[in-house]
Amino acid sequence: MIRAALICLIMIGIAASLLVGPAPIDLSDAAAGLLGQSSEATNAIMREVRLPRSLGALIVGAGLGASGAALQGFTRNDLAAPGLLGFSACAALGAVAALYFGLGQWLMPAAIGGALIGASVIAVMARRQVGAGGLILAGIGIGALATAITGLLMNLAPNPWALSELTYWLMGSLENVDAGGLFIAVPLTAVGLLALWRSGPALRALALGEDTATSLGVSLPRVQALIVIGTALCIGAGVALAGAIGFVGLFIPHIMRRIVGPDPAALISHSALAGGVFLLATDTLARLTAGPGTPLYLGIVTSLIGVPFFLYLALRRTPS
Repeated sequence: MIRAALICLIMIGIAASLLVGPAPIDLSDAAAGLLGQSSEATNAIMREVRLPRSLGALIVGAGLGASGAALQGFTRNDLAAPGLLGFSACAALGAVAALYFGLGQWLMPAAIGGALIGASVIAVMARRQVGAGGLILAGIGIGALATAITGLLMNLAPNPWALSELTYWLMGSLENVDAGGLFIAVPLTAVGLLALWRSGPALRALALGEDTATSLGVSLPRVQALIVIGTALCIGAGVALAGAIGFVGLFIPHIMRRIVGPDPAALISHSALAGGVFLLATDTLARLTAGPGTPLYLGIVTSLIGVPFFLYLALRRTPS
């Protein structure tokens, strides 16, 4: 029932996203434009700008939501999220390095490569302490290093225009999503979501504790590998499409846990759908409220929503 409601919300969100933009297009013209049966300008706007942007919001949101749910299930910590455990920072470093060295055409492979390399290093470091503690420590450490190197590249930017390009990209936006980017991001995100979904049954056992899960036949290294690889693919593809968008993987799983219950396996799929709904709605809201010639960046909006939520979670966990 909840899954069906989320799918309906996704359809509504896509429809709303397709109708919002600086060029006013009514519903009939929008539908005709998607089918290539309207004017040349309307066809181009609908098929080359708005539809890729809507699908990009859905893909990026799904990857963030599912990754956050899987990481929270594995670490058994509701403060865990891709951005806090280094995955987003590594992907952002790869993309910023491509921009810094004038290889903007390689931005997507660089972001995905940065996420995979960072995930590999995190996995190797976490082997010394297999389980939630090892992943958290390795992720925080590698994420801090990636953030520092990203800051160094920005500090060494050759001119103000290069620095502004790096800064604006790190704010996160779906404005430049196109069919070519989706062609790469969609299959990678799908593989990542599949890996995260397959970790679900093991996460159910892990909810009872690592020792109990191991006695039930759960292989902690295998589950950790599935989550690390799945998260790296989802986050790498998402960062490549839209830049750095934070906190979605933190609060979406937490909200869905209140709705669908604590079952980690169910939470992954529901969080993927809810993440898509949230990013579609947030991107549409950002476009509606942005002033003429002054875009409201998506990453800024999600951070404004996510930071208070993070502080609420942190304060709630603080012993009185």
